[in-house]
This record gives sequence, C-alpha cells and structure tokens, in this order.
Amino acid sequence: MKGNPYLRILLLCAGLAAWEAFVRFFQVPRYILPAPSLVAMAFYRGVASMVYIDNLWITLLETLLGFALGTALAFLLGTMVALSRRFEYYLYPFIVMFQALPKVALAPLIVVWFGLGLSSKVINAALIAFFPLMVNTILGLRSADEDRVNLMRSLDASETQIFWMLRLPGALPFIMAGLEVAMIFSLIGAIVAEFVGAQSGLGVLIQSLNFSADIAGVFSVLLILAVLGLILNQAILLVRRRVLFWDPSVKGTPENPAGRGRL
Repeated sequence: MKGNPYLRILLLCAGLAAWEAFVRFFQVPRYILPAPSLVAMAFYRGVASMVYIDNLWITLLETLLGFALGTALAFLLGTMVALSRRFEYYLYPFIVMFQALPKVALAPLIVVWFGLGLSSKVINAALIAFFPLMVNTILGLRSADEDRVNLMRSLDASETQIFWMLRLPGALPFIMAGLEVAMIFSLIGAIVAEFVGAQSGLGVLIQSLNFSADIAGVFSVLLILAVLGLILNQAILLVRRRVLFWDPSVKGTPENPAGRGRL
C-alpha cells in the first residue's frame, strides 16, 4: 500500500498544535518546555545569523568522515573475521572487548590524544559506527549457502571468485542494514565528541545555548539534528533501493509500492 505523504504532514501539524496548546493552557515556563512558536523563532534567528548553518556543516563533515572511516574499517575487519577462523580466534575477542568500552568514557581520552579539532570528532564517530557494520558483515558473509559454495569449488572457482560472485552479493542486505545503523551512530558519535571538547559544531552550540538558558534555542538545534539524521537515513535507504533492487525486502515498500526493480 502506498503511503500518503499528506497524512505525515497532517500528523506533524497536529502534534505541533497539541504541543502549543498544552504549553499555553498549562502555562508551562519556557525554560522547562518552550512552545513550538518560540522554537521556530529561535530557529529563524539562528539561521538568519548563519550560526546554525556554519556549525551544521562542521557536524555534518565530522559525521560523514567518521562514517566513511568506521565503515571502511568495519568492512575490512568483518571480511577477515568471516573468512578466517584463525583471525576470528585471535583478534575478534579483543575487538568485542574494545567495543564494550563506553565511548563516552573514551571520548575525553580521544580529545586529549588528537586535540579539539576535526580529528578527534571523526575518530569518535568512526568508533561508534564501526561495530554494527562489522557484525552485519560477518553474518552476511557467513550466510552463504554451503551447497552453492561447494558447487563453485567443484567447478574450480577460486576463493576470490566465490567471494565476489556468491558471498558478497548474498551479504549485501546485511551490509546495507548495518550501514543504516552506522550512519545514525556516526552522527551520535560526532555530537558526543563535541560535548566533551570542541571549538565548533552543533554539540558545542547546544552547550552554549544551555548555559545561557536559551531552551528554545536548544530545542531548535535538536530539531536540526533530528532532520539531519532523517536525511542521512533516507540517503542510505536510497542507496539500498538502488543496490538491492533485486532483494525481496526492498520490493513492496511504501517507496516502491508496486515492487518495481528500479525507481
């Protein structure tokens, strides 16, 4: 069934109207919960002064670079773990132990090691985005049908041919699902690193507005982060529909209601 975009807009407007009515009726102080109208005014001031735009680009750059670094390393190590039992035996436990460490606790150390600039934010974002894709890569590559693998081996196919022609295509749904999670985690990692120590970015802006008790401004930045996360997620979904046009999980979705292969 095809989704109705107008219903989404209607639900959003109804939610904002209910929020505005609740704040006004109960006379909630603006420093506790500002009305949507005040949030909209704060958003306009931030955009008009270019403060939001300048900090948005910095956070977006940190997120994308961290996503690229984390997913590249995750795919490489995930492939090595999936295809080598020896590699899994010796190194996978250390990877899991490192992932179990809270990144909020590691973020101050990363800032000390790499400074307040771009590098520490990218590394923190990459660390948080790393594990979801690595696990999905391992599961995807190991999900290949052993009968098909043995058939290709009986036809004298090399392990490289088996990887590119059988294991990787079968693992793509898992990998794309991991990329969806990793993208959002990259954004979270960048914001966490900015909270710990940074010179600019939306995380720094949130702290600054919070210190000045501009709660409406804080909500407006949170709105930007929510929309940014949605846009990044939709970008990954678009790539997923293009790459996995043959996969049943893509067919019949609201974006592809008729189950067509390509949009």
